Amino acid sequence: MPKDKDLEIEFNEVTSKLPKSLHAFIVKQPYTEYTFQNQAVWRYVMRLNVDFLKNVAHGSYINGLELTGISIDEIPRMEGMNRILKDIGWAAVAVDGFIPPNAFMAFQAHNVLVISSEIRTINHIGYTPAPDIIHEAAGHAPIIANPEYSEYLRRFGELGSKAISSEEDDKIFEAIRELSILKENPNSCPKDISIATKNVEEIQKNVTELSEMAKIRNLHWWSVEYGLIGEIDDPKIYGAGLLSSIEESKECLSNKIKKIPYSIKAAETNFDITSAQPNLFVTPTFSHLSYVLEKFANKMCVRVGGLSSVNKVINSQKMGTIELSTGIQISSIFTRVISSNDKPIYIQSSSQTALSNKNKELIGHGVNYHKDGFGSPIGKLDGINLAIEDMSPKDLEAYGIIEGKSINLNFEGGVLVSGKIITGIRDVQGKIQLMSFSDCTVTYKEEILFKPEWGIYDMAVGKEVVSVFAGPADDNSFTNSFKLPESTSPEIVYSDKELKLHKLYGEIKYLRELGTIEIKKITSIYNEIMLSYPLEWLILLEIYELIVDSEFELKDKLREDLSELRKIDKYTDLIDNGLKLIK
Repeated sequence: MPKDKDLEIEFNEVTSKLPKSLHAFIVKQPYTEYTFQNQAVWRYVMRLNVDFLKNVAHGSYINGLELTGISIDEIPRMEGMNRILKDIGWAAVAVDGFIPPNAFMAFQAHNVLVISSEIRTINHIGYTPAPDIIHEAAGHAPIIANPEYSEYLRRFGELGSKAISSEEDDKIFEAIRELSILKENPNSCPKDISIATKNVEEIQKNVTELSEMAKIRNLHWWSVEYGLIGEIDDPKIYGAGLLSSIEESKECLSNKIKKIPYSIKAAETNFDITSAQPNLFVTPTFSHLSYVLEKFANKMCVRVGGLSSVNKVINSQKMGTIELSTGIQISSIFTRVISSNDKPIYIQSSSQTALSNKNKELIGHGVNYHKDGFGSPIGKLDGINLAIEDMSPKDLEAYGIIEGKSINLNFEGGVLVSGKIITGIRDVQGKIQLMSFSDCTVTYKEEILFKPEWGIYDMAVGKEVVSVFAGPADDNSFTNSFKLPESTSPEIVYSDKELKLHKLYGEIKYLRELGTIEIKKITSIYNEIMLSYPLEWLILLEIYELIVDSEFELKDKLREDLSELRKIDKYTDLIDNGLKLIK
């Protein structure tokens, strides 16, 4: 089936370096599906935000809008943004709503900004729980033009993509994704939204222990999404959630919101994505964010290693990597660890496995070769103080560890490897990382872990586990290392009446760009709005903007109509803010 040229995704210098496992999340930005009402929502929010934020946002924000190619008047096109973003070493891709946290972080680690292709509906113009292009493009993109913050984001993605998650994290992600999709779809049933909301609350309430991923997501939320910067009693805004929310950007600086100095404690502070935040964290500088991140990283399995880290990756039931002291990295879904004296002495996977060194797969040791799993002892040999990895060629010869010779390797803890040494793989320093055996039997006490008839036995060499992290060591070893979301955003179906309204928005946009006042046409549109869409406050504001400097009678009518509409609570601030912009 031939490819539709319009559906092809354009890759550039930055995005072409993304691992293929991330490609499945990228979608073509559905630019032609944005309605003229969507464009009006973008313009309203952007004009309002820029007008307000120029005084309260971090200095990088306004400059960053221009540097990242974001227009105030129109929803940005991804291709246009990318042409400008590449100058600061970044890129942007469109995705379908929320994507799993580890995938989100992996994009960020590769200097790629993930932008949800959807845009909030007019009913959620002030705040939306769902990621949308206003939040991502107008919230995240401008601040990454700041070099120090940009490096913090990249480093955060690097560490965040290695954070080990739990089964509870998966449940929370899917529940929040479903809720956000329902809330932003105007065709959703209120009962379905209520059920989805209760489901999120129930799952969050039953979380027993925060995983690494949950903690690093908290750090991300209280900095990248909802962060304040500067003095505790006079901070500026830099978090994308605040920069893209009309309501919260005004509320967050008031005394109603408690301000807390940003520290590692933020990792233990949960958040509720469905409502405004009662407290916010303030960092004195962007460099302080990196300081806190490094403090947190020192407690992560990727730096701690050991038995507790191995147990965490096993309990996650997801792809992970165990790195031994020789530098060999074993990537798989691990199913078992045998331990002794609080140390791992044997690790086991039962599915496709890849072996790597310095994040590059070892030739001949990919998933096609280790398709049924991998197992290996860890530690020193019993009664020998010198670990195999530290043995010189003379030491190896002295202990009988020689190619072509049959040997019994009895490890501390009770694992016994008996077989004929075929060959070994060494690193550039000459340390043995991998030994292969024929006619091999591996046992632990009375249990057989490997039989000769299973083929060649490959044994990873290492006296200890120095690092454990989520995902594969080499991104190219596995094509499906990231799990795709279970739900997808449905296409929004508009009624004939709604489509007619969108067309009227388009006609007003055309007249504004034309720069001339065609009063007959404007009056005709106004009459149609008042007859069929009397609560459509945004288009009335746009019409008023067109003729505000004129002497036409229609101007006074519009002013009266807007005054009446603002008596409805949900429209009061929206109309008042719009009128201030027009003045």
